[in-house]
Amino acid sequence: MQAAHPGKGDPCKGCSASVHVADAQIERVLAKLSLHADDCVGDDRYAARLAECGTCPSLQYGTTCAHCGCFVRVRAKLAAKSCPQPGGSRWA
Repeated sequence: MQAAHPGKGDPCKGCSASVHVADAQIERVLAKLSLHADDCVGDDRYAARLAECGTCPSLQYGTTCAHCGCFVRVRAKLAAKSCPQPGGSRWA
């Protein structure tokens, strides 16, 4: 029987990987993205997107979007991406 609220080390619903990602791992990805500033949104827009994600009931484990499975801190930084919520984006 699977726990209603996965704990550290619990597997992803779609694969065997852990659903928990260290902040340092996400920071490394964001640092690489910063090398491609033209592909990224500015700090104000990024903060607004993260604020919307933070209030979304589909945010899982504090890091992951239930709709697409991506890390919200990474997706929110990419200019070409939008919120994947069915029925319309939460990002203005």
